[in-house]
Amino acid sequence: MLASDDDILAQAESWRQAGRGVAIATVIETWGSAPRPVGSHLVIDDQGNFLGSVSGGCVEGDVVTQAIDVISSGSSETLEFGVADETAWRAGLSCGGRIRIYVEKVV
Repeated sequence: MLASDDDILAQAESWRQAGRGVAIATVIETWGSAPRPVGSHLVIDDQGNFLGSVSGGCVEGDVVTQAIDVISSGSSETLEFGVADETAWRAGLSCGGRIRIYVEKVV
């Protein structure tokens, strides 16, 4: 069962209040067959713990890695994955679609 938006946002706030760096990743655009709809969230702390899903598991590992960089730098980032990208195949997005994910630090 996927975590609800309320659960994801509550976890982000809990981690933030505990003094952890936190980022949230949100699906902002999809094309073709995409594993998760626009608006899906993944929250990540500076230790690499996460809750939620932006791809049903296909690219979460890469998103978590990028989110840790976003937490460190404070600069948001837009990621794109699709079958034409080598990185997408490495990450396992083979559903035939493309997704764009916005990653930002929670302050």
